[in-house]
Amino acid sequence: MTDREVIVVGAGPVGLWLACELRIAGVDTLILEREQVRSPHPKALGIHARTIEVLAMRGMQEQFLAEGVKMPRWHFGMLEEKLDFTKLDTPYPFVLSFPQPRTEAILEDRALELGAEILRGQQVTGLAQDDSSVTVEVAGGRTFSGRYVVGADGAGSTVRHAAGIGYPGTDATVFAYLGDVVLDSPPPPGLVVHNEHGALITAPIPGGFFRVTGYDAANQEPGRREVTMDELRSMAIRIAGTDFGMRDPSWLTRFGNATRQAETYRNGRVLLAGDAAHMHFPAGGVGLNVGLQDAMNLGWKLAAEVQGRAAEGLLDSYHGERYPLGAELAEHTLAQTALITATSAEGQALRSLFGKLIVTQPSVSLELARKLSALDVSYPPADVDAHPLVGTRVAEAGEFLLDGHAIVLNLSGKPLASASEYARKMGIGTFSGTFALSDARAAIIRPDGHVWWATGESQVDTATRLALAELDAAF
Repeated sequence: MTDREVIVVGAGPVGLWLACELRIAGVDTLILEREQVRSPHPKALGIHARTIEVLAMRGMQEQFLAEGVKMPRWHFGMLEEKLDFTKLDTPYPFVLSFPQPRTEAILEDRALELGAEILRGQQVTGLAQDDSSVTVEVAGGRTFSGRYVVGADGAGSTVRHAAGIGYPGTDATVFAYLGDVVLDSPPPPGLVVHNEHGALITAPIPGGFFRVTGYDAANQEPGRREVTMDELRSMAIRIAGTDFGMRDPSWLTRFGNATRQAETYRNGRVLLAGDAAHMHFPAGGVGLNVGLQDAMNLGWKLAAEVQGRAAEGLLDSYHGERYPLGAELAEHTLAQTALITATSAEGQALRSLFGKLIVTQPSVSLELARKLSALDVSYPPADVDAHPLVGTRVAEAGEFLLDGHAIVLNLSGKPLASASEYARKMGIGTFSGTFALSDARAAIIRPDGHVWWATGESQVDTATRLALAELDAAF
């Protein structure tokens, strides 16, 4: 007998969002968090367009938009030539500056409202699994059992280690500085300075603070540690020629570029998400976003598995779909690290060439902006004859996905009588779209906003009804 259907280890943004997704589906969910109180430090700051789309699918975007700072241009590799996010095909063509503690507070309130249980001060020390359950041990001798356990407990994940999942990659070779401070003489928004001394970038934070972060070529001794205010001032003056009147720090730290990825995102009844599955240099501010999108992909699949609805292989598709994106994440953050640390004459030439491409080739800027914002994410279907839309995202479908269920999207302009009735019996709705999706006349949209199936056939009602019959088990 298990205590819970799913135990999530870690009450950061990833674990909280996963709990929300599981609870929407009615899955009994417990979150175990080692810390008694939430960290006040905004480790993650940027929320990208696809993440806002994900929040909008559950009606949660407005609070973030109301409190955040919108930045229509953002950097790649701290190049002075910014990427233009206003050209993105999304309702949210910007990067949103929003501190992680506030993100966690909003998501925690939502998880509790939906009925998740959160236990703080529970340091997981180990786990054991069999064919039907997983037992989690915490400091002090207490145990919890669940049908599945998800490690959302960060790069040093105890869950990953206890499950015997390897975490290959590279140790840190580059170290960067960060300070959240008040600036009496703030620079223009999003200032980037890069020269032979290093790199510096500033970004506004809600509450009147600025994040000042970058790379100091003269300060590269190994190891993570705190940064003093005198150090931050001297680095800023050496690189940018001024300290911008910085004072009253709320957080000062130093971090490295260790890059690793879990060998598998699933081992039996144990799964990984967020930093427990992948770690990297925080270039471009994408880490929290990729983690939340892991949780969005996993939540509905795990719920279907727990409730006996999942088609064979559905839960395994979590690794199949998200692992390649973790590998891409490592690639482009390593590439950005190379640009950030390129202080030699050759490195400066490389940055200059890359910057010119961004300015003179709009397609380059757009492609990089789509990569950072995760709007380019698609899940290729196994069936080579599938409609070209299968696996792609549908940003406009967010308004139809508030209850976390799949939907049938009717774009034909005609009623889908038999398909709609079959969908109703499956517990999913049929909606008429007022927008175009390539040449599709109907589509089935997954709970995470990606296309599961689509058709351009004229006999759209029959085609949709047959597709629903084939997919019935998955819902």
